[in-house]
Amino acid sequence: MQAPKADSSWRDSARSPKLWVFDAKASFPLLIMSFHITWGTFAFAMLATVFFSMLNKYGFSLPVFYRYIRSNLAGPRKISSPRWMQ
Repeated sequence: MQAPKADSSWRDSARSPKLWVFDAKASFPLLIMSFHITWGTFAFAMLATVFFSMLNKYGFSLPVFYRYIRSNLAGPRKISSPRWMQ
């Protein structure tokens, strides 16, 4: 086992893993494509990789993007109690 680099720090452990320039989560569809090689899975893998890469470029992770979409769909007005209890 190799010793860690002298310039590495425990602070680097919070960074997301990367495969080359892509986020490791963005390359998961490529793994799916490697098991079932067709043009459809190739297109799905490329579109998903581009989608996840764009999310990463704008600073979103998948759970954060989901919360962002859910918040925008809910609208600006948040009701504290259900309508049937008012």
